[in-house]
Amino acid sequence: MRVLSGIQPSGKLHLGNFYGAMREHIRLQEQHDCFYFIANYHSLNTIQDAERLRGLTADVAIDYLAMGLDPKRVKLFRQSDVPEVTELAWILATVTGKGLLERATSYKDKVARGIAASMGLFSYPLLMAADILIYRSDRVPVGKDQLQHIEMAQDMAAYFNNTYKCEALKRPEPMLGEAPIVPGVDGQKMSKSYGNMIDIFGEEKPARKRIMSIVTDSKGVDEPKDPDTCNVFALLKLMAEPAEVAEWRDRYTAGGMGYGEAKKRLAELYEERFGSRRAIRADWAARPDDVEDILREGARQARAVAIDVMAEVRAACGIVKAST
Repeated sequence: MRVLSGIQPSGKLHLGNFYGAMREHIRLQEQHDCFYFIANYHSLNTIQDAERLRGLTADVAIDYLAMGLDPKRVKLFRQSDVPEVTELAWILATVTGKGLLERATSYKDKVARGIAASMGLFSYPLLMAADILIYRSDRVPVGKDQLQHIEMAQDMAAYFNNTYKCEALKRPEPMLGEAPIVPGVDGQKMSKSYGNMIDIFGEEKPARKRIMSIVTDSKGVDEPKDPDTCNVFALLKLMAEPAEVAEWRDRYTAGGMGYGEAKKRLAELYEERFGSRRAIRADWAARPDDVEDILREGARQARAVAIDVMAEVRAACGIVKAST
């Protein structure tokens, strides 16, 4: 089964990225034919600094490799290294009604958060659909907040196939996981937009300081506490073993425990999980040519699929391209 996912290089990867997507991406490489692209075209909607975008694009590749992505099993590549994607996005635009894009809830949400209402942002679902359809993806891992985009890709594939009486584009299906909502230090969803992140590769002392700043309620040590409304406990559930999580739940509800204790344990778990990966990341960062070779080879394999799909798409709709 072919699995497709994209990662936007819009900032340093944090615990929300790891537990929301990266961990699952790495797990899936053991079972499936995985295509993972770094979505640098999508990032142009929010990052318009060339040097920064280049750096963040490289950082995503390095971070994934450092956390255990195996380039021998996975096609890891830059979105921009497969130019056929933008060609397919235009062709999809010619068979897709404007009303479909106007119903995109993510567009409305992003504009409400202050992101400029550009045509790139508005037509984001077209490019995302092209990303998915051009590799004949079987499954696309998403959270519930991204489900609408997969449904749009399904619709666009049907629009094209029905318009041109063909089966050039394969219908993708979502792979709904149990991706948790990871709280940031302020209690909101961890996000680069809110500046409330705990970076995956943060240095030990700054990361500990960040963890110790996590917002909690004002209950005293002796008072029982509700673990299900506590931001610290939500992160403990992600990092600790189930037996330890159960112990912490009992301690919360019994009272006699301060939030500082839980935060200190969370900092220890963070260091156990990610501390050893800093040296691995540093080794990858010191070998940019090796990282580039991995991205280039991933793009070569991904583009071979894209070229075949686009040949069928062009033939179906009558687009003639000079042979080379």
